[in-house]
Amino acid sequence: MTIDEIKNKLRNAGVVGAGGAGFPTYAKLNEQAETIILNCAECEPLLRLHRQLLKLHAPEILKAFSLIKETVGADRAVVGIKEEYRSTVKAVKEVLPRFPGITLKTLSSSYPMGDEVVLIYETTGKVIRPGGLPIDEGVAVFNVETMFNAYRALFLNIPVTEKFLTLVGEVRNPVTVRVPIGTPIGEAVEMAGGASTPDPVYFTGGPMMGQLADPEDVVTKTTNAVLVLPSDHKLVLKKKADPSVQLNRAASICCQCRMCTELCPRHLLGHPIEPHLFMRAAANRDFQKLNPFLNTWFCSGCGLCELYSCPQGLQPRTLITLYKNGLRQRRIKAPSEPETGRVSAARALRKAPEERLAARLNLSGYVHPAPIDESSRGVGRVRIPFSQHIGVYAHPIVIVGNRVAKGEVVAAAPEKTLSVNIHSSIDGIVEEINEKQVVIRIRG
Repeated sequence: MTIDEIKNKLRNAGVVGAGGAGFPTYAKLNEQAETIILNCAECEPLLRLHRQLLKLHAPEILKAFSLIKETVGADRAVVGIKEEYRSTVKAVKEVLPRFPGITLKTLSSSYPMGDEVVLIYETTGKVIRPGGLPIDEGVAVFNVETMFNAYRALFLNIPVTEKFLTLVGEVRNPVTVRVPIGTPIGEAVEMAGGASTPDPVYFTGGPMMGQLADPEDVVTKTTNAVLVLPSDHKLVLKKKADPSVQLNRAASICCQCRMCTELCPRHLLGHPIEPHLFMRAAANRDFQKLNPFLNTWFCSGCGLCELYSCPQGLQPRTLITLYKNGLRQRRIKAPSEPETGRVSAARALRKAPEERLAARLNLSGYVHPAPIDESSRGVGRVRIPFSQHIGVYAHPIVIVGNRVAKGEVVAAAPEKTLSVNIHSSIDGIVEEINEKQVVIRIRG
């Protein structure tokens, strides 16, 4: 297949990054890519999905990965896996001889190893410039489930209608399930035996970068996990904290110890993000120097500063996010030529071990296998958003009352835009359409 043929297949099948912001995968296929990386670093504590999926489907995933390498003409293809994922490493090693252009790189069990910028440095030694894209350095990164979806689209002509989802925390039977896109979060949790606490709070994503969710929120193409916690857990209280109170706390107790900066993964790679300077300027309303505020654009939002580094329990990431949103609303852009430093000589000694991080977050008791169940789970009704990815919303092409089959396009990507198709995730009848989503109920 040519690069255009692959792009069309991926766009039509609705393949986007199966995590993060959901960047359309076809748009990452670029002949400037000298190195492509398969990300199996499972960035956050408690997540299991990628290592499980790669262990079970290594031949299929590497087949798609190899095809993309050949198509874009990349010189290198690297599979990055944490060394502790021994059974997954073994599964990959067993099939690697069938794909001579692909190599394996084992990684340390530290956070945030799955961050794109960190992973690229660990596997290639290249530093992505602040605010830059991986392709600027000739690199493209794909996560495991994205590549699994690419395999299904390219070789089996199956669009993206389902999502693998790890259900952990205060659930009776931690498990990784396969659910239709548009499944309500609360209904998905019941597939793990339901919540085991009387006052459950739901996080979508991991404990570090995840967001509070309502049981009626739905699973999208980027939902990797649902973490259930009791309402008095420290992570819940942190998420619900009043930013104005946090700003006042920073003004009274931030001692400028620099730990938030010294352990910041992006700062250690030479990016001009210094949370301690931001905290000093924000807490004291000191606007004489703008760099501490403008450089917040280069924060990855990993949360290490507030959930691991700060001895006072302050929340630099939360306040930085607040200020970034303010800059965005005022259309103030990131510095076009930011100052960059060298990679810190102490970087290797300042990584956050994942096991220690889990203990610091009071999550050690939730570290369970959460075995994968590949059988498709049925639901009676789905609410499928038209936007599950970076770029332009897909436009609905069905009307209320239409009968649709699983895999049928219900919203089409506008031509010549960064977008992908959206498909029905069940056989059903279109019950409702609004500007944001289509609701489909199962037939009968």
